[in-house]
Amino acid sequence: MSTKEKVRERVNVKEATTANNEIVVYNDDVNTFDHVIETLVRVCDHTPEQAEQCSLIIHYNGKCTVKTDVYEKLKPQCIQLLAAGLSAEIV
Repeated sequence: MSTKEKVRERVNVKEATTANNEIVVYNDDVNTFDHVIETLVRVCDHTPEQAEQCSLIIHYNGKCTVKTDVYEKLKPQCIQLLAAGLSAEIV
């Protein structure tokens, strides 16, 4: 005897259609670890530990996603990162 199970799933349309973007910071030979960490804490509201981990990922992998949100919220943060001399973009 087999049991058939029907599963109904509700999906919040607003949630499903909201595309999150990411700020990606790239490695460079100009900025120090301290500058990157301080900038991530100030601009992206990272904890010092989180900013340090991101700076190490940037250094060893060449890039790191430092913030994920909707484009409108990321744009001013990305502008601040660029103004601080970091190589960043929204993807």
